[in-house]
Amino acid sequence: MTAQTDHRTIRRVLRREIAGTIGLLTDEHDFRAMRRYRTFTFADHATYLRQVEELLRIRARQGTHTTVALFDPREYADYCRARDLDPDVPAHRTRFTAELATTGPTLPYDGRPLADLVPDLVDEAVRQATWEYAATLLARLGPCATCGEDVGRAAFSGASDLVVRILDTAPPGDRHLVCSVTGTPETLVAALRADGDTDGTPLDEAEVLEFTTVLALGVATRSPGGLVVRVSTPDRPDRVYGWRLRDGALQPLTAGEVFDAYCTDADSGDLIAPEPGVDYGAPPALTRDDPDAPESPPTGHHH
Repeated sequence: MTAQTDHRTIRRVLRREIAGTIGLLTDEHDFRAMRRYRTFTFADHATYLRQVEELLRIRARQGTHTTVALFDPREYADYCRARDLDPDVPAHRTRFTAELATTGPTLPYDGRPLADLVPDLVDEAVRQATWEYAATLLARLGPCATCGEDVGRAAFSGASDLVVRILDTAPPGDRHLVCSVTGTPETLVAALRADGDTDGTPLDEAEVLEFTTVLALGVATRSPGGLVVRVSTPDRPDRVYGWRLRDGALQPLTAGEVFDAYCTDADSGDLIAPEPGVDYGAPPALTRDDPDAPESPPTGHHH
């Protein structure tokens, strides 16, 4: 083996060791916004997506790990403005994409077609934006006027306890929790999945954090909202139950109220046929075996 071949082999091995990030323009609107840059040479979105997909496949075949990030042209323009960079320089796009890998919504490329990957990437972006927005509102609440305690921190602690108790008291199976808070400037919705067959495996930390933050915001601001749990087990009807969020506390919904909520169109108010194979019921009591555990969910601060 010559020294040159040796170097080439080493470079090839090293290339496999480098994890890369591709900033993806997921929709036509964002793609058109990038077309104004002379150095962005793609003519149409469909061709661009095909080329990105081919590049991802080649990298995967070479054993290279690639992360796909959501590229937002507005954020990129702001980024360049703040750092006095020319946005029409490809190296600056690369630098922005590298930072996205640590701060923005990303997904590892796992061989799936982009058509399947993009909706998950957009969901991830929505999740992150929801968490950031809720966390900002929580942080702004400041100290309680009567007791001086940080309202946001106390609410987050109470909400964390609630999430633990909801999961502890849920029947076995795949559990899907959805929390919505409607009284804030924007309606916030967060979901949390806890699979029944992965007992002992940790939950997705980002999901837990977002879900708890949204619930904490509802508790702290005493905003109206709700929390619904759906439990799925093989060969049995799905079980659905929930609570309404009122005055900073969770109040159990009756089976009839859960049924009404599921069988009414949220936008039009029209009735929807009930889903077959679903049991609508009242929630289990949120108590623990611990005799010192509070009997009912903690309420928000009066401030």
